[in-house]
Amino acid sequence: MIVSQSSHSCSLGNLGRRPGRSEQTTVSSRGQLATSQFFLRRKSRAARNSTVASSSASEVLSQIADGALAIPSSAFGAIGALGLIGAALFVADPEKRRSAQTSTAGGDEKEAVKGYFNTVGFERWNKIYGTTDEISSVQMDIREGHAVTVDKVLNWLAQEGGVKGVSVCDAGCGTGSLSIPLALQGAKVYGSDISEAMANEAARRYEAEAKAGSTAETPKFEAKDLESISGTFHTVCCIDVLIHYPPERMAEMVGHLASLAEQRLILSFAPSTPYYEVLKRIGEFFPKGSKATRAYLHREEDVEAALAKAGYRVAKREMTASKFYFSRLFEAVPAS
Repeated sequence: MIVSQSSHSCSLGNLGRRPGRSEQTTVSSRGQLATSQFFLRRKSRAARNSTVASSSASEVLSQIADGALAIPSSAFGAIGALGLIGAALFVADPEKRRSAQTSTAGGDEKEAVKGYFNTVGFERWNKIYGTTDEISSVQMDIREGHAVTVDKVLNWLAQEGGVKGVSVCDAGCGTGSLSIPLALQGAKVYGSDISEAMANEAARRYEAEAKAGSTAETPKFEAKDLESISGTFHTVCCIDVLIHYPPERMAEMVGHLASLAEQRLILSFAPSTPYYEVLKRIGEFFPKGSKATRAYLHREEDVEAALAKAGYRVAKREMTASKFYFSRLFEAVPAS
């Protein structure tokens, strides 16, 4: 081998003579050892690189199914390391895994979502939408992205005369990131969430943030899914919730939300594009161990068509995209 010959030559130095048998044996052993060490080092480096790449890719991809988020350019090297696996992802079907995940909820996907956000999902998202620094950089990015979307909604409402005395339904209120500032600004807020744990946490956070002697009307928080919300409100908001509704049910849900609104409907969703669809598809094969919910992307034209069918048109639109969060925001008003 070339490496052995090189080692042999080095061992000879400038003497220019052939070694004896014992010297040949020693040099040969040295060469073989050097060769072995070289390939061991190379194999070790490759293993380390593969481990780092796989670990990095798994961390990145496992977040996709949580709704969100574009992948930073620095992650594509890691994803590339999974090229052969990635090619198989479009052939394999994750439905079997999904079915197993929902079996504990009697096969009802909505119940699986409810169970998730009442237990481990609540713990995770309560931290993400909280103030603790004890979260990962990915989770911090999601927190900041969601906060940007909420700020955009608040700015829209402020530009349109504010919300003092206005009835607002925050459908899928989570821990109150939108409901609480709306209430503190004088809106009459009704917030609902499929998770009782989330609704209770939103009420607790409002009490903690409301100033003593505040004249703001305490919002009403209730554990209720979107389909069960009734009544009419001046404004209906549904932020980062449609990701839990499959495309075949999205139009029905948008129609229901529109039926609750008198003047405007503000909603956000993860837009379906070839890029995001690929990332989501890959991410489905790297789920969190506790993850039992699916993430659905929606085409913008489909959401607009659902709004049009409900008698609404899109008046404003925004896009929030960070490393791990992407959300299209629509404000729709009655078409006539």
